[in-house]
This record gives sequence, C-alpha cells and structure tokens, in this order.
Amino acid sequence: MITFNKPYFTGKETEYIKQAVESLKISGDGIFTKKCHEFFEKKYGFKKVLLTTSCSDALEMAAILIHTKPEDEIIVPSFTFVSTANAFVLRGAKIIFADSYADNPNMDADKLESLITKNTKAIVPVHYAGVACDMDKIMALAKKHNLFVVEDAAQSVDSFYKDKPLGRIGHLAAFSFHETKNIISGEGGMLTINDEQFAKRAEIIREKGTNRSAFFRGEVDKYGWVDIGSSFLPSDIIAAFLYAQIENLEDIQAKRKKIWNTYRQGLVQLEKDGKIMLPVIPGYATNNAHMFYIVCGSLDERNRLINTLKQKQIYPVFHYLSLHKSPYYKDRHDGRELKYSDTFSDRLLRLPFYNELTDTNLNDVINEINNFYKN
Repeated sequence: MITFNKPYFTGKETEYIKQAVESLKISGDGIFTKKCHEFFEKKYGFKKVLLTTSCSDALEMAAILIHTKPEDEIIVPSFTFVSTANAFVLRGAKIIFADSYADNPNMDADKLESLITKNTKAIVPVHYAGVACDMDKIMALAKKHNLFVVEDAAQSVDSFYKDKPLGRIGHLAAFSFHETKNIISGEGGMLTINDEQFAKRAEIIREKGTNRSAFFRGEVDKYGWVDIGSSFLPSDIIAAFLYAQIENLEDIQAKRKKIWNTYRQGLVQLEKDGKIMLPVIPGYATNNAHMFYIVCGSLDERNRLINTLKQKQIYPVFHYLSLHKSPYYKDRHDGRELKYSDTFSDRLLRLPFYNELTDTNLNDVINEINNFYKN
C-alpha cells in the first residue's frame, strides 16, 4: 500500500525529547525552543521568530498584531486552507477572496489592486506547495496603499523568492510543522517577524497577554496582564522533536527534491500530450518539493483516477475546496466568480509524497497514472 503521507523520523527525536524532560523544563521556551529560534534566525535571516503550537496560531497572532478590526477587509486567496481566512474572521474582519492564476494555484497578483478599498487592511499571500507568490508586485501594492502583508508560508520552509527566503518578505509570516510538511513536529508552527514594531508585542500576545518573557530576561521586576493574547507557545517537547528535524533539513530536502523530479520526469509526456497539467515554478521562485500534484481534465476524470489508483492500493488526495463557496462563508462572499480557484478545487490531485517512497513505489504510481490516460 502506498499511502499519501508518512511522517519522517531522523532517529534523534526521542533522544532530544529525553534531554528536554531531563532539563526539568518542558513548558514553553525551553532549551530546544531557543535552539530552534536561533537556527531559523541565523539560517534565513528572519529578524525574530517565535515557535507556536500551529501555523493557525501564528496567523491568529498576526491578525492581532496588525490590529485587525471588524470594519477591516483582508485579501486572501480562495484556494487555501481555512486557517488563512479564519485567523482574521476571528477578529471580525471581512474576507475578500482573490482568484488563482490559470496555470498555478497562487493568488493572481495582477488582479489584486481591483480588490483594494479604503477598508483594506492586509494582503495574505499563500505560497502554495512552497512556490512563491509574485512578492514584488504584492509588496509594491502594499506600499502604495499602506497595507500589511502577512505571508502564509505554511508549506514554504527552505523556499525562496529570488534571493529571499519565503517568510522574510512580508511584515509577518506563518509556517507549519504539521506532520505532512517537509520538517515536522506533529503539530506545530512558527511566526516570523520582519517588522520590528511587532517584536515586543508578539512575545506578549504569545504569553497570554503578559510580559512574562521580559520578566524572565530580567527586563521587568514582575510580570502582569498588559495586552490581549492567548497560550500560543508550544511545549519544549515539541521543539525537541522539531530540532531533530531541522538538523537534518538538507538531507530531507535532497530526498524530497529527488522524489519530485522523478514524478515530473515520469509524467511530463502526459503534459506534452495535453492530458494533464504539472506544477509550474515561475522564474522568480524556487521549488522546496513540498508536494507533487497533477491537474486533471475535469472533476469526473479526477474521481475516476482516484478510484483507479485506490484499486491498486495507491492513495492520492485532492486538496482545498474554494473558501468562497464554503458553507460558512458563501453567503458573505461578494458574488464574484473565481474561475481558477474552482478549477484547482475540482481538478488538482496530490500524489503520495514522503521520504520513505522507494524508486519502485514511485514507478508504480507513475505507471498507473500513465496507464489510466492511455486507456
């Protein structure tokens, strides 16, 4: 059986968890949390990072940091996970959904300006599959209209826009370390802070609205409730698991890129024959091999392909359903058709992708897909 995902273990996770336990501090901001912070700040040049219990929490922190209010409008792609929008809906904001490009699921930067009004507070680009949005255009719009940019970089560790790591371009960014991501901690996330005006307040929001972090650094003689916030910081056990992963980032990435390239080489003829679409990597973006997907010709075709592969014990999965059509938000949407978001919702299919996939596994998946289209 070739499942869609299997968590990858380096072998050091339980050793580091044991060290965390023996340190007698397994709550937040222990020794491994600090190690993870230092790694990301040094390797990618983020001004400040804070581990969180999830990417959703990091996005919710970002919504609080930019003072999201009920009258605000937030531009978000429709083809994304619910957390991208929900973080701002929780603050009362109105979501303005953006469509994707025709050839890739990222928000179409050329159509964003028409969505901006006097109430627009922020743009939230989602780097789908770890492939960068057109950040020069997005940042130029943000500067022109005095908007914040919050990167949803959930899938984007070790991926770049031109020479800049994703997560270091917007004012704030959110990453995920969910077990389906390149590097994992089961559940887990990270907020990156690139605008210094948010640094101190982010610590307070993460610590339930208290200045507890400043107290432990000796900057205040006691700590108290100074702002709104919640319990967003993870246990050091989670950070210990994550640290074992990031120590092996280069090896993990090398294997994932090999898998990605094998899929592409094995399926590219189907694209040339006009049967499917394969992932597009724009010239300004790098590929961190977060996932490999194909785009089928129709919803019915995708369903038939899924059923055919399942009969062979191969388990691909589809991805997001357009949020503007979701049961919760469809009556709040402004009625615009978002053609390409719907196209990807109906036709995109993610193939099994994890480090333990063998060449035999990959060839089985590739051969079955090729056979489906030949027949």
